[in-house]
Amino acid sequence: MTTAGIHLRGDTPFAGGDQSFRAIPTDTPPSDIVQSHASIGFDRTAFQRDINVVFPLDRAREFVARSEIGSLSRTCFSFMGAQRPPYDRLLQETGPEVARRLRTEGVDVVFLTGT
Repeated sequence: MTTAGIHLRGDTPFAGGDQSFRAIPTDTPPSDIVQSHASIGFDRTAFQRDINVVFPLDRAREFVARSEIGSLSRTCFSFMGAQRPPYDRLLQETGPEVARRLRTEGVDVVFLTGT
């Protein structure tokens, strides 16, 4: 899970204050993932060079290969960072929906990365 405001190339981009989420299948190639997180002075250069700085899926795959974790979920989730109150939709709608989806997939632990 990330708050880097990333999503599939064809998805609706995140907008400022957007409290929705985007689902990203774990097997998505990095070239199909874009970042719409924007903020004054925000530099996307590191993300453009290596997606793992905000979405370390390659590192997670290495953990699986070394048997340090059992497996990855089929789906990863992305939220927009830099939120400001009120957080009502996150707390009452989108957060619980992602939690339900994670439980349905049998997820035991979530790694949360920011940007």
